[in-house]
Amino acid sequence: MDETVRRFLDRSLSVNVATSDHDGRPLVARAVAARVSPGISPDGERLTVLIDGRANAVLVAAVAATGRLAVVFTEPSTHRSIQIKDDGATVAAPTVDESALPGPYIDGFIAELAGMGFTEAFVRAVMAFDPADLVALHLEPADVFDQTPGPRAGERIPA
Repeated sequence: MDETVRRFLDRSLSVNVATSDHDGRPLVARAVAARVSPGISPDGERLTVLIDGRANAVLVAAVAATGRLAVVFTEPSTHRSIQIKDDGATVAAPTVDESALPGPYIDGFIAELAGMGFTEAFVRAVMAFDPADLVALHLEPADVFDQTPGPRAGERIPA
C-alpha cells in the first residue's frame, strides 16, 4: 500500500468486512476496529480487523475455511472508500494490544460522525459488542481498490 492509502486507513473510519459462504452467498459484518502493522514479509503490511465473532460466527467460519476476505474503509463525510482484498486471511483470538483497539477507534468514529449530526449514544449502539466475543481477522493486502463512488470506482490502486 502506498503512503496515501496508509494515512487514510490510519483513522477511525467505517469498516465493513465481507466474504461468501460455500454456496456463494455474501456475508457482511461491521468491524469495531482496524489497524495496519508490519506484515510477515519484510516489505509487506498486515491489516488486522476486529469484529464481534459471536454475532458474525458464519462469516468467521467462512473466512477460516476459505481465507477470502474483503475489507472496505469508508470516510462517512465524503464517501471516500478503499477496498482491500486477500485470499489468505486468517482468524485468531485478538492479542491484548488488539483487544484494546476498539475503545479509541470507536471514540474516533464518534468524532467523525458527530459533525454529521449523529449522537454518541447512536454510534455506541451501532458499534456495541461484548469484548469476550472479539475475533481478529488478519490479512496481508493482495489487492487495493478505490471504491469511492464516481468514475474511478473499482480501479486498482497501485502499491
